[in-house]
Amino acid sequence: MLNIKEIFILSFESLSDRKVRSILTILMVMVGSALLIAVGGIGASFTDAFSKQFRNLAPNILFISSSQQAQEGPGGGVGGAGTPPPAPKITLNAAIVNRIHSLPFVSDVISTYRGSVTVQSQSESKTDSILSMDPQKLIVIAPTLEYTDGSTLQPNNPSSMIVAQNVANPPGDANPFLVLGQSAKVTYSFVDSTTGQQKEESKNFIVTGIIKETGNPTIDSAIVINPQAGNSLLQKSGKFDSLFAIAQTTNFVDVVEQEIRSLYGNNIGITTVKAILKTIEQFTGQINAFLNSIAIISLVVGAVGIITTLYTAVIERTREIGTLKAIGAQNSDILALFLVEALLIGIFGATIGLLAGIGFGYGLSATVVPGNGSSSPPIYTANDMARVWMISVGLSIVAGVVPALQASRLLPVQALRSQ
Repeated sequence: MLNIKEIFILSFESLSDRKVRSILTILMVMVGSALLIAVGGIGASFTDAFSKQFRNLAPNILFISSSQQAQEGPGGGVGGAGTPPPAPKITLNAAIVNRIHSLPFVSDVISTYRGSVTVQSQSESKTDSILSMDPQKLIVIAPTLEYTDGSTLQPNNPSSMIVAQNVANPPGDANPFLVLGQSAKVTYSFVDSTTGQQKEESKNFIVTGIIKETGNPTIDSAIVINPQAGNSLLQKSGKFDSLFAIAQTTNFVDVVEQEIRSLYGNNIGITTVKAILKTIEQFTGQINAFLNSIAIISLVVGAVGIITTLYTAVIERTREIGTLKAIGAQNSDILALFLVEALLIGIFGATIGLLAGIGFGYGLSATVVPGNGSSSPPIYTANDMARVWMISVGLSIVAGVVPALQASRLLPVQALRSQ
């Protein structure tokens, strides 16, 4: 009867005798393992990047907008060429703000006007988003918000303008577009609802503050002015584009949402940070599941390669098996011999695959943009890597079971007669 050391030595020698075939089989296992590791690392990085971005938003905030009515266009479809945009079912105004503010568990309601404007700084012009709200409440919707040195908040100054870092210093530009204390002309283009003519409204503002990057997409690309200036410049007539309802704590977010729904039903749009994160997790989970399925198929192909390799080995080593049995080797020894070969293939393939997968993941991450404009490195955890390693090795052993059983059941006399 063979001991475990002898079994491992014989198995390793057998793989060494068939170098090309063994290497190709190991490569099959390696590819599957590497894909699983790379996909897992990129998927974890993707999810973490989105989660970090939305964690910069206060979790007790509800985003409120006017829900849109669908209008049939030509041919009975929704919308269509020449069809005016759907009318909102509800107008967000001061009365709505006061009603929501009076609900239990609502600590504040922040109203906002939004638009796209052209900013002229000296001889250069750029198109940027504008957000009109009380600048003192920016910290409520972006708890991590910080200003550059020298910035001041002037909430009652209609000529004050706060700009995001990306607006003041556009990425890729050698010189800043706006600096503290600078005057800039802001122009808003619109269609007059009475005459149908294109018009422009312009106003000069002074940059009194620059916001450091927060990770909040609403703020990081915006110009912020106070509500009075925004209402006048953007021609809103007191009709808000969106509201931020602030629940007293995160635990009351669902309760506040239900209260608002009970008042306005589906005539108002409500989104929460929790709902956004849940959607992102579902989306990235589906992508990861799809990519993992491809990687697992690669592992299955590797398992088929192991079966083919060991079946061929059984045929080629029939006389050797007969000799081993003739000198006292048991069926269990032969079974163990071929299972150890499968184990070694799995160990080599999975281990090399882990290293290759880490490098492959870092290579792929250079082309992945998670939303903040910069590449995000893959995230590898010990648990995930151990899980992939065990799956690869385990699948290799399972693939070796049938050939190993066939080899162990060969009769010594028949095996020795084989040519």
